[in-house]
Amino acid sequence: MERELALEIVRVTELAALASAPWMGRGNKHHADGAATSAMRAMFDSISVKGTVVIGEGEMDEAPMLYIGERVGSLNGPEVDVAVDPLEGTEIVAKGLNNAMSVIAVADKGNLLHAPDMYMEKLAVGPQLVGKVSITDPIEVTLRKAAEALQKPVRELTVMILDRARHDSLIKTLRKVGVRIKFLSDGDVAGAMAPAFPEAGIDLYVGSGGAPEGVLAAAALKCLGGELQGRLMPSDGKEYDRCIQMGIEDPYKVLTMEDMIGDGDVIFAATGVTPGEFLGGVRYLPDQRAETHSIVMRAKTRTIRFIRSLHYLPSKTLLES
Repeated sequence: MERELALEIVRVTELAALASAPWMGRGNKHHADGAATSAMRAMFDSISVKGTVVIGEGEMDEAPMLYIGERVGSLNGPEVDVAVDPLEGTEIVAKGLNNAMSVIAVADKGNLLHAPDMYMEKLAVGPQLVGKVSITDPIEVTLRKAAEALQKPVRELTVMILDRARHDSLIKTLRKVGVRIKFLSDGDVAGAMAPAFPEAGIDLYVGSGGAPEGVLAAAALKCLGGELQGRLMPSDGKEYDRCIQMGIEDPYKVLTMEDMIGDGDVIFAATGVTPGEFLGGVRYLPDQRAETHSIVMRAKTRTIRFIRSLHYLPSKTLLES
């Protein structure tokens, strides 16, 4: 992939963030998500790629746009796989909370896992713990290994986890071991990325979340030098068969970074909609301007760019009024 594509992709996440931001705190997550999706699709038409959506807003018969299998881009550039979450944290925006963002990952064709829309067990770590822990270990063992690798007591570890009833047993164990817990209301991709940012103060991200979000997070962590291990959690025979139909021969196998994003180059971009762990949210300024904060990264070079942009809103003709 051309390096210029990284800066082109961030224009897409910026517009999606600008489109969804007006719905912050208005209690309507569907309108917020729809606005972000429409803007993202429209901006994609100006990007010089022959893209195929492998992770999107649903199947063709479920989503009007950015559905799995849809072709995106100008169709004049390199062939790439595209994973999108136009608004990662729809409920966050509806409630006016933190950590909502617009997200895209792009990889050479055939590299991104076509992840089924189901839960995935996840273990995400930053560079210092890559190869040092395993999702197959009991959590107590994982925490002990992490503490040894980071050279600090277990009680000084900070673990991030989604605040969900399905995690009650895991949370009880974390409490028993004595680690610090930082709960996340929503925003699975941002949560999994957090251990790779020292300023976030998170050592591990554990628990289950959406499988498509797992692939997006894996793309980000490859650029950041971190690691995500995953394991699909089909809840019934129908979901198990869905995995088989999508080419996943063993739905219960541990998914490595290579399984999820291949061994080639990956570009990841995200723009904050509401303030989060490492990105600011959309901020409205005088004179019909808005400020956005984005991150764009490339795995091949491990370059990480934080971009602050000022937008003159009347010129954004692709934004819905």
